[in-house]
Amino acid sequence: MTTSATLGNAPADLWVQSTHGQMFVRSWFPDAGALRPNCAPILLLHESLGCIEQWKDFPAALAQATGRTVVAYDRLGFGRSDRLTAPPAPTFVEDEAAHGFAQVLDHLGIERFVVVGHSVGGSMAVHCAAQYPAACQAMITMSAVTFVEPRTLEGIRQARSWFADPAQRERLRRYHGERSDWVLSAWIDTWLAPDFASWTLAHALPRVCCPALAIHGDNDEFGSERHPQLIARHAGGHVEQALLPDVGHVPHREQPDVVLERVGRFLRAIG
Repeated sequence: MTTSATLGNAPADLWVQSTHGQMFVRSWFPDAGALRPNCAPILLLHESLGCIEQWKDFPAALAQATGRTVVAYDRLGFGRSDRLTAPPAPTFVEDEAAHGFAQVLDHLGIERFVVVGHSVGGSMAVHCAAQYPAACQAMITMSAVTFVEPRTLEGIRQARSWFADPAQRERLRRYHGERSDWVLSAWIDTWLAPDFASWTLAHALPRVCCPALAIHGDNDEFGSERHPQLIARHAGGHVEQALLPDVGHVPHREQPDVVLERVGRFLRAIG
């Protein structure tokens, strides 16, 4: 996927046509000196309120640290991708593997990949690894939510109060524009719905056969250390756990050097 013509720090943008609209995709490339030829690209999956722009400089740093092409996309309804009006289906986490993620793979001709996801993006990464066992070379989760625990719900309720402030809603609008109300509702209303209380990744994890790294902060306001523990307990392949001290829900922003070093070391070990 990476060629000498695309090397450098300048990212490349494109649009992918999906069944329900266009998705915005961006790729970052390592410098020639850092490039590791023939390595599978990394695909990034963003969080519930996220988008490409909210990854900030992490993808470029990740490309440089790993020597791999890094690809991220705005899920439908988020960022620059086409808007959605219907609320997410209760199966939206697992559905992403067969819909948006699959269409990005197909459009870019990606046959092997490493999947990295943050928060619900980490939850989606589990389903992507499970659905494509032959193609997924490794899975890395950061603050992945693996089931609904009281801390998860309390964190979302606090966020709902926080976003009642018009100034905070405006902050979200900078990233999602007219989609902001839908984005917020898709997160809060879905996760607080009584029929979502039994949701879990426990049934998908046994189909994850690739090596995995589960990164989690010990001060994560949306999930305890039980989440990476559940990944390690149920996954079908070897799992390394990295519980980072004094880190909350966004480890790649709070401790980027630590995360990059740990991810780089993990990927070098698997080849």
